[in-house]
Amino acid sequence: MHDEWLTSRIAYLRGLKSPNDQQRLLLLLAEKPERTSDDNRKLSALVKAEKAAERAQKARANAARIVNAEKAAERKARDRELYQSAGLLILAGLVDTGTGSPTLDRGELLGALLGLSKVATDDPRRADWKRAGDTLLAERARK
Repeated sequence: MHDEWLTSRIAYLRGLKSPNDQQRLLLLLAEKPERTSDDNRKLSALVKAEKAAERAQKARANAARIVNAEKAAERKARDRELYQSAGLLILAGLVDTGTGSPTLDRGELLGALLGLSKVATDDPRRADWKRAGDTLLAERARK
């Protein structure tokens, strides 16, 4: 197992454009035809260090995969919310489903949305809008 790992690792290290000093010494000692006991001791220490470096690299890659998966899940959830918001505009007839373009002038649509955002939360019109929206959503859910 040790020789198999060392053989494959040496092949990997040879392929590196710029191995570090430790890796260069490992290559030199591993390829040395007649090693002394001191050479063998050094080679053993370098092999241990290289294995540890390889494990650390794998651990960093696994950690990066976990972080990236978390970021992807957050991005996916955000995108889902944005698509649902666009779906509401489509349901209201403000955006064409085929083209994705607003059915009204963009400035007019934005102005209406700005007006909506300025209406107080306790304004009775909001309760009417909610009732109408909930009714439409319930109808769509039944279909």
